[in-house]
Amino acid sequence: MRYGFQEYHPAALLEGHLHMGDPGPAGKEIRINSRYLERGGKPWIGIMGEYHFVRDHRENWPAELRKMKAGGITIVGTYVFWIYHEEQEGEVDFSGDLDLRAFVQACGEAGLSVFLRIGPWAHGECRNGGFPDWLLGKPFPLRQDHPGYLSLVRRWYEQIFRQVQGLFYRDGGPIIGVQIENELVDAPDHLLTLKRLAAEIGFDVPIYTATGWNSRYGAKIPVEEFLPVFGAYVEAPWEAHTDRLPLSWHYVFDPQRNDAAVGKDLIGETDDTGWRLPYERYPFATCELGAGLPVSHHRRAVVSGRDAYALSLVKLGCGNNLVGYYMYHGGTNRIGRLSTLQESRATGYPNDYAILNYDFHTCLTQYGEVREQYRLLNLLHLFVNDFGELLAPMEYVGGMTKADPDDLRSLRYCMRTDGDGGFVFLSNYQRLAAMEEMRDVTIDTGTVVFPTISLRSGLSLILPFRIPIAGRMLTYATGQLLCRTEGAVFFLVPNGIPFRMKWEDGEEMTLAAGSTAEIDGLTVVALGTEEARFLRKLSGSVYLGQGVDLYEYEGRICSAELGSYLYRRWTGDGFEEITVERPFRAAMLKRTAVSEPFRPPYEEELNLGGSRRRTWYRIEVTSPEGFVEIPDVCDVSQIYTDGELAADNYYCGEPWRIPAALICGKEAYLVLSEWKDDFYREF
Repeated sequence: MRYGFQEYHPAALLEGHLHMGDPGPAGKEIRINSRYLERGGKPWIGIMGEYHFVRDHRENWPAELRKMKAGGITIVGTYVFWIYHEEQEGEVDFSGDLDLRAFVQACGEAGLSVFLRIGPWAHGECRNGGFPDWLLGKPFPLRQDHPGYLSLVRRWYEQIFRQVQGLFYRDGGPIIGVQIENELVDAPDHLLTLKRLAAEIGFDVPIYTATGWNSRYGAKIPVEEFLPVFGAYVEAPWEAHTDRLPLSWHYVFDPQRNDAAVGKDLIGETDDTGWRLPYERYPFATCELGAGLPVSHHRRAVVSGRDAYALSLVKLGCGNNLVGYYMYHGGTNRIGRLSTLQESRATGYPNDYAILNYDFHTCLTQYGEVREQYRLLNLLHLFVNDFGELLAPMEYVGGMTKADPDDLRSLRYCMRTDGDGGFVFLSNYQRLAAMEEMRDVTIDTGTVVFPTISLRSGLSLILPFRIPIAGRMLTYATGQLLCRTEGAVFFLVPNGIPFRMKWEDGEEMTLAAGSTAEIDGLTVVALGTEEARFLRKLSGSVYLGQGVDLYEYEGRICSAELGSYLYRRWTGDGFEEITVERPFRAAMLKRTAVSEPFRPPYEEELNLGGSRRRTWYRIEVTSPEGFVEIPDVCDVSQIYTDGELAADNYYCGEPWRIPAALICGKEAYLVLSEWKDDFYREF
């Protein structure tokens, strides 16, 4: 069956209409028009991954940031939680693991830009949304233009500014953006007050953002003062019920940017005041694509690698020109001097989250291990980082047919184009449902007709047409562009799709996965999905990990996995294999059943939803190296070391992996609370 597209009508390109800050040094300026961002005068798509410095130890930051960079991240987003730094009024702490300045400097040293989310209200599953308890006791309203509140916000912003002064993009530093507030949907005047306050203090950046989601109409923000940023989560662990949600709209190509609005076709174009966020004035930008999800006590959904990959690919096809993930790296909450710091029903939130565990089941775990999301999303990141200059100015054009989430038999497709060339986006994937195989699909862009292909269930990919590569025009390819280096271009060849290329001069090529071909001095490298998952581009060179995840640190090619490892480096003439010997003695876990050794200090977490039986073990490890697993089916598990809560976990269908170093040399106990089938689960 032949699939065509709607007629392409270029949108007007607006420039210079947004009131941003200093664009940065000459030749490196960051600017925003109505369609895309520019860096150094060229179209640019940033890839932002959220990593909360206060939810990790500072000694981990350098290596973890480099893992993020190896996964294709170019910007680090991070909240500055007020309660973490000023739990008691007047006692401000930016030391140790709370050292914001050291973290921003570490980002810069890793070659990463920074987006500061300075609140003052943040959320992030943090107690009171990040507000200190003492602030809630003040005799005036919060998150409004009240003089008492604004005086405290000014003092807080000044404290943040002192930490990061001299690290802004205009100074040659890594901070390129600031998000003001979070999820404030109906207070444009207050948002403007906060922005002006921040700018007055010295927060001068190329990009000011505010979250734009609300209803179909979008949040009410000062229109010219912010770039609105959006999110997309495929489940809702914050919901109070335990019912399964309808199939997610985020897996169909729909350019609507608002999470809450998709599918609500019966509401009007504006609210009852006439408000509508003028989306056409901004590029589509995201800050919270759900590469994972937090596990709440009675909603335990798990995002898979394919869930995250298809979600991001669909949003990219719909025009996303700032790719932002929340979270990209998991973390561990602190316990404050006055309270635990996680969101819970005790603070008025509709659901309970773990006291310590903020793993988020995302790309990099709270302890720095790699999940499949990391590998699959990097297939997109390689493409965006090397070909984003071409993609960014291109606009979304929908297919002639449009599916909804419950339609598992129709092709889901769109393209981004400049009217001549571009990229076709195909996705035969729906989370929690099996799509039918799409047979005999012929894509007709209006300028190019692709060879007929078939799409197996679960497959999502991007096909280029009429784009320049190494001075030649590529008419089409039935593989997905990954990256390029001098003299070579790398393609992903999905299983079941013959890889064919045609050039404008009529020359055609057919390659099998794992093979190469030469054309006028250009080497085309075709990689199957299993190999491509471990493809990394580090300092301009291309590497293939042999079942390991590579990153660059202190001038060495490292592996995120422990022990010896193999990798291959592209030399221009092929791959050379390199072996790295690294001694490793994996720890073994020993468990001894014991009667309750003490009343657990955080007993309430073990009894969520009602009283539950508890099982205790004394635990030991044979060495501090590597990870040990706790496979038990339970409700909640906690580990205490030397009498302190060291880790906790809500069971979500897979073994709980704990660093052996967390336990080694300490008096450690594991306590498990009784499993009851009283929550929503996807396992």
